[in-house]
Amino acid sequence: MAITHQYTWLITGCSRGIGLELTKQLLESPSNFIIATARDPAKATALQALKETAKGTLEVICLDVDDTRGIEQSVEDVKAILGDRGLDYLVNNAAINQKIDTAFTMNIDGWTQVFKTNVAAPALIAQLYLPLVEKSQKKTIVNISSSLGAFGYGYGETWASYAITKTALNMLTYKQKAERPDLMVICLCPGWVKTDLGGDEAPLTLAESVTAVAKVLTSLKPEDSGRLINFRHEVVPW
Repeated sequence: MAITHQYTWLITGCSRGIGLELTKQLLESPSNFIIATARDPAKATALQALKETAKGTLEVICLDVDDTRGIEQSVEDVKAILGDRGLDYLVNNAAINQKIDTAFTMNIDGWTQVFKTNVAAPALIAQLYLPLVEKSQKKTIVNISSSLGAFGYGYGETWASYAITKTALNMLTYKQKAERPDLMVICLCPGWVKTDLGGDEAPLTLAESVTAVAKVLTSLKPEDSGRLINFRHEVVPW
């Protein structure tokens, strides 16, 4: 299928959760061309199944965000898929968490891995995909973050390792915007969502959160760049 006149998206971490639901909802429009990533595409059966009903276009590629060489290879894979097209939306969604920990109880080796996945990987992916983003119309980088990384919310002592990485991701976003004001770069908090990460007590379903997230992503304004935005399109002070 020709991809002319479609917006191009790369979304990481699409085998389940928010990445899978965002891919599903975006594919409801023929104007979207989605490149969805998974560590093992062959096992991402729910993701692959979206091709059967998609109105948009879906390509699934292998990407382990903790593997530098794998990230480099994914860039070549995406170039081959897009041809002379650029990448309108780069969505850094993949993330991990340790158990509910505190500053004085978190496992430092484990926290280092969380930081690598949640901060270093989005930074490297943005660096390597920048030439493709620059070629596009929308020129948008989205880092999926959390209000847990915002000082003003006062969530207390728990979720320490995860919250610290999200605060760092917020600053990464600010620095990216400061260096490249010609790009749209945002952090986006999808809310507390019923996922493997969010747990069953979360108030938002996947569909509710992602419906709102998709609306935000397709209605960004210049003043949003460099900020932490929530799923209601409100600025979150962090």
